[in-house]
Amino acid sequence: MQQTVYFHTSLNHTGIAAVVEVVVTAGNGDGSSQHLSCGFGLIPLFASGSEATDPAAEDRTLKLYHGTPRALLHPRFQDPMEKNKYLTVMEKSHLQYSLKPHQPLEMIFHLLPENLLVSGQQNIPGVLPACGDASDCLQKPRLLQPVTCYLERLSIRLHPSLEEFEEELLDLLNSDRLLKANAAPDGAGVVVRERRLHVGVHNGLCFVQAPQVAVLVPEAEVARGSCPGGLAPAARDAGQALVLRSRIHLSEMVPHPAFGVCFQLEYVFCSMGRAGGKALPSGACSEATEMCSVRWAVWSPALGTGEKEEEVVLPLRGGPHRGPCQALVYRTPPSGRSSCQGKHVESGTVQFHVSTDSEEHLVTAAKIPDKGRDALEPPTLSLSPQAPRVPASPQGPGLSVSQLSAMPRGKDQPLEGGITHLEADLGWADPEACAEEPLRALPFAPLQVPVAALGIQADSSHTLLSRAALARLHTAGFPEILDRHQEPVGISEPVDLATFSPQLEEADPLQGNEIILQFLAFGRDARGHAEGTWPRTIFLTFQFYRFPPVTTPRLQLVSTERGLAAGPALQAQLLVRVNKDGTLGRPPGLQLKYMVDPAFLRAGEQRWFVRYLAEHSLQIDIWDGDSLLLVGSAAVRLQPLLRQGREAIRTHHELEVATTEYEPDVTVMGQEALRHGALRPLGVRVALRGRLHLCMANVGHLCEEPPGQLPSPLPSRSRIVPAPDGACVIPAGSWLSRDTACGQVSQARRLVEVDSELAAALRAPRPGPRPGWQEQRALRMRDLQIIDAYREHTKGESISRVLSQAITATRTVHAVLGTAEFFEFTLKNPYGVQHTVTIEVDHPELSVILDPREWRHFKELTKSVTPVEEEMFHLRDDLRPQVYLRPNETVRIPFKYQTFSADPAIVAAQGPAGLDTSADTGAHSLGQSGAARMKHIQVSFQVSGGKPIALLLVKVEPQPHVVDQTFRFYHPELTFLKKTIRLPPWHTLPGTPVGMPGGQPEMFVRCSDPNIICETKSMGPGEPQDIFLKVAGGPSPQIKKFFVAIYTDSWLAVPVQIWQFYLHSLQRLDVSCTAGQLSRLSLLLRGTPAPRRVRAFTSHPHELQVDPDGTFLLPANGIQELFVGVRPRRAGSRFIYLNLVDVESHQLLSSWLLCLACRQPLISKAFEISLPAGGGRGCNKRITYTNPYPAPRLYFLSTNRPDLLQFKEDSFEVAGGQVYTIGLRFAPSQELGEEEILIHINDHEDKNEETFCVKVLYQ
Repeated sequence: MQQTVYFHTSLNHTGIAAVVEVVVTAGNGDGSSQHLSCGFGLIPLFASGSEATDPAAEDRTLKLYHGTPRALLHPRFQDPMEKNKYLTVMEKSHLQYSLKPHQPLEMIFHLLPENLLVSGQQNIPGVLPACGDASDCLQKPRLLQPVTCYLERLSIRLHPSLEEFEEELLDLLNSDRLLKANAAPDGAGVVVRERRLHVGVHNGLCFVQAPQVAVLVPEAEVARGSCPGGLAPAARDAGQALVLRSRIHLSEMVPHPAFGVCFQLEYVFCSMGRAGGKALPSGACSEATEMCSVRWAVWSPALGTGEKEEEVVLPLRGGPHRGPCQALVYRTPPSGRSSCQGKHVESGTVQFHVSTDSEEHLVTAAKIPDKGRDALEPPTLSLSPQAPRVPASPQGPGLSVSQLSAMPRGKDQPLEGGITHLEADLGWADPEACAEEPLRALPFAPLQVPVAALGIQADSSHTLLSRAALARLHTAGFPEILDRHQEPVGISEPVDLATFSPQLEEADPLQGNEIILQFLAFGRDARGHAEGTWPRTIFLTFQFYRFPPVTTPRLQLVSTERGLAAGPALQAQLLVRVNKDGTLGRPPGLQLKYMVDPAFLRAGEQRWFVRYLAEHSLQIDIWDGDSLLLVGSAAVRLQPLLRQGREAIRTHHELEVATTEYEPDVTVMGQEALRHGALRPLGVRVALRGRLHLCMANVGHLCEEPPGQLPSPLPSRSRIVPAPDGACVIPAGSWLSRDTACGQVSQARRLVEVDSELAAALRAPRPGPRPGWQEQRALRMRDLQIIDAYREHTKGESISRVLSQAITATRTVHAVLGTAEFFEFTLKNPYGVQHTVTIEVDHPELSVILDPREWRHFKELTKSVTPVEEEMFHLRDDLRPQVYLRPNETVRIPFKYQTFSADPAIVAAQGPAGLDTSADTGAHSLGQSGAARMKHIQVSFQVSGGKPIALLLVKVEPQPHVVDQTFRFYHPELTFLKKTIRLPPWHTLPGTPVGMPGGQPEMFVRCSDPNIICETKSMGPGEPQDIFLKVAGGPSPQIKKFFVAIYTDSWLAVPVQIWQFYLHSLQRLDVSCTAGQLSRLSLLLRGTPAPRRVRAFTSHPHELQVDPDGTFLLPANGIQELFVGVRPRRAGSRFIYLNLVDVESHQLLSSWLLCLACRQPLISKAFEISLPAGGGRGCNKRITYTNPYPAPRLYFLSTNRPDLLQFKEDSFEVAGGQVYTIGLRFAPSQELGEEEILIHINDHEDKNEETFCVKVLYQ
């Protein structure tokens, strides 16, 4: 027999166990049954701490013990059970069980109490029974559909009256107080401070949600219109009822017989002293309050009968009856006092009005019975004997402030009925402090160390090449750069920014700019000891201005005969384009052209472009064309492209290519995280990889329209959309318009030319022989009837369309990411009566500006002189704005269009996922490329009845945006990246004291991806400001691209900078190793549907070796093992990247992120030498090593600085106990300082035997 039992618990202690008892049921001769215990066992639920026992699927064996499980409560019971001498194991008896989590059970946690064992065959109220062949309803539980109901006009009447009931209750409580204190009557008393009603839905097992708490007031006080707090009883002639002045909303009700609504009446008391026989004021009441449950009731509704609304009257219960709230309840009145009342109202009644919006009406099943009936019990629930645990109760209707100061009876006393009261949650602290002082948030201190947002600095503004190198570069055969007169443009010095004149640029007659970028050569830099191998091919990625991002084709590095030396740089290699067949193209270099013509720019954008060249830099990423790994990044200032009145300018630049390696995040823990501004230094390692030779030119042209296109007018500078009064924009083909005021003539067309469906119906082939003239006439008449029917059918639609076009105005918006486009629409009331106009917009990115401060801010930015009206709009319940218009009144409605979603058609993907072999070296222009991606937004201005008085059609044409800085992060797949980026100190004056105002302005950020958390908080005047990012990574090798816009104004009008982020998701592999020692591991490679020739590449080939190390075949849908050996050169935490690349298509198949946790080996000997710096031939030294083993051993040598130290022999063999002399040669260093060089001596298995440390002082 197999049985599945379900339960859930919040306990996580090792001592928690499930007790299983085996019971045999035997039948007696008289028909009764007898239960006999056969033994018991214990199932441990938790192995250690909060970790559950391993939820393996295999069966386990449970030992059974003789006796009863009540033996566990015996004082002589010892733990563990195996060592207990009082327990005896039952031989040859055991149970098989398996313990594992069941995630689908979480959806019904609110229907099951904790630690309650249930079976799938049981009927759980609120859960649908199992359907089909399934007999277990908890395997995949399905919930019943809830019904929302409302309880209104609730009132409670107590027997014999409210005054007498409370008077007796107060006397008994006061007597109990004196009895506990063992004191005589002192003149003090107990008063009612508050009357509460707890209302909750119970399913017979537990409360579905925490009961709501409502405050009741006497009916007499409601009649007088005051609520002084209930200190004095109501007058006898006043209303004798407690009423609720609000309604109760129950959304968790389920149409099930076991579901019911539970009511619990609770009084809050406090002690009150007396002075001279008079009661003290309410403020003198003791703050120590007590609560007492006095009555309860349960209402179980029925389904399918009655009306949607019903009046319900329930009897209240009290005394030692078992109730759903699991609390002691005040006694019921003595039976002798109920002579004039029915027994069903001895304890009082609760009356309310119930209503529901559901199709299945909830109707009462409990009415006030007749006096002659004996069935006087109210409907009850099947209650669990254990108080259910429910979360803290939410604030219900009418929750008073006094609940915050009421305390439970004792610090360790459990809560009544399992309901977690709000005052009980705050009862641990001082009640006055809890009522008046909310929790204060600590200063914002990010737990992620900040990354500086400075990026690659564009410091190089001129070349370091010698004249001889320039001559060799000039004769390499690069394409000539010609001006508009087809004359070569010579290399000149860039313009000094201090002498830059914007007026000179505006007055230049050559407003057309042809920007030319020539990538010439790439060379290794000798100052940076690069850890990776030098690439054979490279490709570049960058974005210039608003043009689409560019991924260049692969460029081969070709060495020249004599090389290009520039200072400390080694030989520079020419860049030559690789054709599709693998041959090298001619001429060398890569040239890209950008045509920036004012004819294709927006209004005023020419000034923005000049400012872009003066202030921005072009960031270039250099990638290895074979391994698809990032070689480094470079930046060049665009200021040399400013012509300043010259016809053409050309400059040569030598850019430093550097790579930035971020060490793993060091989390700030403990008290450091709570300290203001607690930040630890970030380990950032910047390595100089090489130098990129670049030539930039700007050739001026006269502003002419391109051939083959009609002159297109520039967009209007006006921010006001005129009203469509008198607009005669009639669609062509409707009718011939001769209105000269419209300035438009429309030629009428035939119906068959307009409607294809009508044309198909008229041109349908007719069977039979060729008809005569009578048949042709009949066919003509039939066609005319079809046309007449069609015209009648479409007449209403055509008239409605023409009328809509007559009241429609059009506005074209050129949308840029993050930039708000502001305009005003002139709205006129065409009627002679006043109207309230509702504005409906069918797109969330277009909105009406409701705040007059924001309206005024945008008018100042756009230099608009129209007036601003305060409190112009009114918001309806559905948040649609309304504006009131007087007869024939005209107003201007401000609109703002702003998008934060990057258009994927404009922002093309760039990066190492694949190469764009279709990259064109021709000219790129800012044409009307957004017309195909234009979207239309309609705004309707409606009066009462939904009749439109005006329509606004907004045409949104997306435009590319400028990228100011690019960040790339490599992170493990399917995990969250959490980064804190420190903003640069913009607008901060030099020498400003820390903490003084007037320094860094407040920044605001928005992200293009709504699924990314991006926020910033100000740390105070003069303090640095950080941006916090939380990004969910995808599967490897996915690359997530998003943008962050940074603003300095709170209305987010125009971003001051736009940052581009790339998140490369890689498969994570954690490696724990020792510096200088080889650690081996393996990776599984899964094949694609087609076989591929692949190769594994690594970012640190000197520290990570792969086997096979060359090109190999990855079979289709197969699995192959890749062996990896890691020998780190330095200790610490770091990252190493591993790419698997298709060598034929140059596609990235898989990526791994090796997270190294490298330990420093034990140093057995230390040496120190001094060497001269700045050149020389180096120095030879010798050290000795003794073999500590009695047998001969083979040893291998390695070092962490192979650029500074070479060995005479990389391996040696020495006999047992013998001494061997190791020859060392120290290379010269170009820089002064101190270096620690480690010498690793490893055995034949590459395990570290000893490590020597040599401290070298370069002087």
